[in-house]
Amino acid sequence: MASFFIVNLLLNVLVSVFIVSSAKTCSNSTFSLDRVFNSCSDLPYLGAHLHWDYIPSLGKVSIAYRARQISTGWIAWAINPTGTGMVGSQALIAFRNANGSMTVYPTSITSYNPSMLPGELTFQVSNISAEYKHNEITIYAIVGPLENGTIVNHVWQAGNSVSSNIPQIHSMSSSHLQSMGKIDFQKA
Repeated sequence: MASFFIVNLLLNVLVSVFIVSSAKTCSNSTFSLDRVFNSCSDLPYLGAHLHWDYIPSLGKVSIAYRARQISTGWIAWAINPTGTGMVGSQALIAFRNANGSMTVYPTSITSYNPSMLPGELTFQVSNISAEYKHNEITIYAIVGPLENGTIVNHVWQAGNSVSSNIPQIHSMSSSHLQSMGKIDFQKA
């Protein structure tokens, strides 16, 4: 009985090591149009990665936010300039339309039941675009200048459905509720 336990334990450890070692990380990501980002972070939830280049002379950040997603789902990445968490965040939303084209836009998250409609942010956003490839959505944008400096609270999210071009509520699982953190755009 003890030998069965040891063999089972070893097998589980080997499978775990294989799964972790084969997981995609931000450091081996490639982007369309030969885009290159010098910094990246593997975000701890939702299979997401944030890539960026900070432009100190402008106080702006060029970002690529990438997350695994089904073709009928949506993703969002946001900066919260006033606190932590979802409410108050300034988000970039992207989803794939039924015809295969992408919709991407900014929106302010003002409550726990946001409209998710396009809107203005408290900071500038330019060059916003998105793509869907290999079961991942990537949002590209230049954000800023950032009023509060290079250290920001950020939030990321994903939902599995879009109805009438409006992203629907995301899961309330712990990984969704914990998808937030702090990032310093000056650190590589």
